[in-house]
Amino acid sequence: MTKTRIPSRVFARAAAEAKTARLTVSTPQTENPAYRLAFQDMDFLLSEELRPVRFQLELLKPELLLDEAKIGSMMVFYGSARIPQPGVKSSNPNAAVAASLEAKSHYYQEARKLAALASATPVDENGSRHFVVCSGGGPSIMEAANRGAADVGAESVGLNIVLPHEQAPNQYVTPGLSFQFHYFALRKMHFLLRARAVAVFPGGFGTFDETFELLTLIQTGKIKPMPVVMFGREFWNRAVNFDALAAEGVISANDIKLISFVESADEAWKVVQDFYAK
Repeated sequence: MTKTRIPSRVFARAAAEAKTARLTVSTPQTENPAYRLAFQDMDFLLSEELRPVRFQLELLKPELLLDEAKIGSMMVFYGSARIPQPGVKSSNPNAAVAASLEAKSHYYQEARKLAALASATPVDENGSRHFVVCSGGGPSIMEAANRGAADVGAESVGLNIVLPHEQAPNQYVTPGLSFQFHYFALRKMHFLLRARAVAVFPGGFGTFDETFELLTLIQTGKIKPMPVVMFGREFWNRAVNFDALAAEGVISANDIKLISFVESADEAWKVVQDFYAK
């Protein structure tokens, strides 16, 4: 057989078809929404019946881009969006609350330092990157995490969520790794698909939601154990009485061992290193 070139595909790509579908002819048929290509019909794509498809798209898009970026694993950072960085006043109008938030500002620095330590992890033999910093993409502790990666010239991931009040990605998230989600469930899934260590800083409902879902998944064996370092033993023991939960029998004493309480970035990174050294 003589040397010949066999085409890689015979069907036109969807993008090309979409251009062809832009007819200049206007008739009652072409003007009706029923005539639109399904993937160009926003009313159709945003309908209640298409929710399962939107779930799939929101799962698939970040997955493909993270694969393309050769991100093999991530170190995920959870924490408050309200803790100011050192030297910055809290915007909370309640003086006592503002003072409490400002007293936690050192956690901004610890998150930033831990992110820098994690970001120094070398690529593996396949060129995959590990312990890539991932945050919720917003301000405060999330910003500190992405900023720490930027400090050492590393890329980092931001998983933003659409909220009633506008939340733009912080300036330190790598633009090509900055994602926006509609569904909290899909966002939380992406936090954990590549997570190999999680750092939890003081936070509110969102932090509790993400953290206790992670602990439940480990507790029930749905995911393999990983280091979960929680910054600020005093805060967490005030907010959640873990010993009381064990004493009441609603969790076991061993469940508390899923958590490592730490106060500094160096201490947290040692927990991660020791876990994987074993």
